[in-house]
Amino acid sequence: MENIPLYPLRLQPVYKDYIWGGNKIAAQYKRGLPPGIYAESWEIADRPEGMSVVVNGPLAGRDLFSLTKAYGERLMGWPFTEFPLLLKIIDAKDKLSLQVHPDEAGARDTGGDPKTEMWYVLSAEPGAKVYLGFKPGVTPAAFKQALVGDKVGDLLEEIRVARGDVILIPGGKIHAIGPGCLLLEVMQNSNTTFRLFDWNRKGRDGQPRALQVNKALKVIHWDDARPAKIDQSKVQFARDPENNAVAELLHTPYFKFEKLIVAGLLRCAPGGKTFHALFVEEGAALLSSASETMPLESGMTVLVPADLPEYSLKAQ
Repeated sequence: MENIPLYPLRLQPVYKDYIWGGNKIAAQYKRGLPPGIYAESWEIADRPEGMSVVVNGPLAGRDLFSLTKAYGERLMGWPFTEFPLLLKIIDAKDKLSLQVHPDEAGARDTGGDPKTEMWYVLSAEPGAKVYLGFKPGVTPAAFKQALVGDKVGDLLEEIRVARGDVILIPGGKIHAIGPGCLLLEVMQNSNTTFRLFDWNRKGRDGQPRALQVNKALKVIHWDDARPAKIDQSKVQFARDPENNAVAELLHTPYFKFEKLIVAGLLRCAPGGKTFHALFVEEGAALLSSASETMPLESGMTVLVPADLPEYSLKAQ
């Protein structure tokens, strides 16, 4: 398999039907799915509970785990032991539980995998919001008291969101997604979530969903007062002669997030340094490489291997 040259990879989404989800992913991106709840679409995933499988070209049928083992740095650009990121679309018809993920230190103390993540707002209904961090002055004692008295919401920062907003959620930051949000989520490859409060909701079995309060309290960063929403007022788009525009919206130790506006022909070169994960927010383009030509449309995700010398995107 290692002798098959790598090329831009389309992956079969893995869908999750969590109770808070809706049907916007299926409807908005015309995925031809049967009626049902599609809370999350795992677009690029190397997880035992949700594994991406290639659907195009000579590697069709291969899963991302096996490709990572077989191709290593040729695929990822770095000697990771597993694919380093997880990419999802999230449709919150109802509000998600109040939760926190551990950072590296928290994961060592409590188990699981560290997770820093970000949200890019694809669409938001009027009044849509997220919860991120505490209001000023909230102490661990006050928060524990609020958990007992079901007054948690009074202590959380509420942030109204609109399409195009970028929000960073570092490990250790308490958060929840409110109803009416459709998000693109990029994160470290982790599915470790410590749930603190589920708004007195019951699961499909009629019982409250499990909480992990003790572990959550150990990993929360109580003094994290960093702004929730990324200030894009000073973002500069670099333009080329074809009137394409590229801007870096977020840069973390784990991933870089850029916005591309493709007006003509845009040439891209991974150059062996890193893979590219492309998501088409709107419009259409043609992706071309030495061995692959692929039409892209709204809602599609493509994984471009690191050792691809060059590829291009052409507006359609």
